[in-house]
Amino acid sequence: MSGDREQQCSYKPEPGRNIILVGMMGTGKSTVGAMLAEELEYELVDLDHVIVETEGRSIADIFAADGEAYFRKAESAALQRMLEGERRIISTGGGAVLAPGNAETMLAKGLVVALTATEEVIIARVSGDANRPLLAGNAQDRVRAIMEQRREAYRFAHCTVDTSELSAAEVSQHILMHYRG
Repeated sequence: MSGDREQQCSYKPEPGRNIILVGMMGTGKSTVGAMLAEELEYELVDLDHVIVETEGRSIADIFAADGEAYFRKAESAALQRMLEGERRIISTGGGAVLAPGNAETMLAKGLVVALTATEEVIIARVSGDANRPLLAGNAQDRVRAIMEQRREAYRFAHCTVDTSELSAAEVSQHILMHYRG
């Protein structure tokens, strides 16, 4: 991403609004989300954890037993529930943007920030992570394929931050700058 794209933000801050983090796996959503929640004293919501709690089983088990389509429905339902509150930092799964209507709902309920990273950085961050069912097989090939499939999926966000060469603290500060206005 160019520096110009990183600086773009079309959000008008309103006190107490949610911050919703979207982006590919390995872009830092969970880490940055935790930092934002601590700084703002907001509730941290990891959408994958909400799904695991609701379903009573791991994401890998959900994928194995019921498939990705079932998981995406559970993900959309969890997202809708979590967006009903305010003062939340919501870290979504990388595919939460794929279901119809999710992007529009996110935009209406807070600041949506797309975290990006280069293919090489993502591969380095997620390789060897057995908790990512979409990476079954050759992680490098799967990351490339998913990135290609979702190339346009995150463009709806109010802001985009390339995390490839930034620390989580730098990403968090960049987001806070836009959120606070």
